[in-house]
Amino acid sequence: MTTAPPAPAQRRRALGPVGTLAGSEIGRLQKGYLDDRPDAVAALARLRRGAGKDTSMIPDLWGLLDTDTLHTDPALHQDAAHTALYTAATLYSLHQQSRGNRMHRPGGDELGTAVRRLMPGGDMDEPTRKRFVRAGSAATLPVLATRLREIVLLLRREDIALDYALLAEQLYQWQQRPWGPDSVRRSWGRSLHAHRTKHADPAADSTTSSSTDENKDSVQ
Repeated sequence: MTTAPPAPAQRRRALGPVGTLAGSEIGRLQKGYLDDRPDAVAALARLRRGAGKDTSMIPDLWGLLDTDTLHTDPALHQDAAHTALYTAATLYSLHQQSRGNRMHRPGGDELGTAVRRLMPGGDMDEPTRKRFVRAGSAATLPVLATRLREIVLLLRREDIALDYALLAEQLYQWQQRPWGPDSVRRSWGRSLHAHRTKHADPAADSTTSSSTDENKDSVQ
């Protein structure tokens, strides 16, 4: 019996085990990296080697993340969970490279929103849109990881952060056939257009800008 996909609002509000663990592990590495701890810097350097690749085929990555909690949930598909976790972590490690600000923001931008921030003035930019569409149309997770790597490089260049806990959760969902890929695509598409809707409202723009500045001030 096929399990129905979770409602978008529920998915955004509460992460499952994969997203929760990704947020914890990536948050741990992020804090260590920004504190210039040698172990965290070295771990991110190793994780970067897997960015955009099939992480299950790179033994050097194994053990860099604490995955013990995944094994306590019998409902999880273990291979899919590990792949999603490591794929998100490797993309994050590339995103954070040489950046002094947090590139993982818990509760922050979904992929579509982050991509829209790349577009000048919030207007639809065709080259960027095409990259986004290519990622969404990927047939397999390794192909998706490769295309997400291209987007992450653009986000890093512009210092645009991403919620990697949510991304990890969505990469896990992506692997759940038959509904997974379509569910994630719809969520990414909605977030792309929702950001434009908010951007078009000057009052919302002002509120968003103020909130963003406050969040930046609170970052260590």
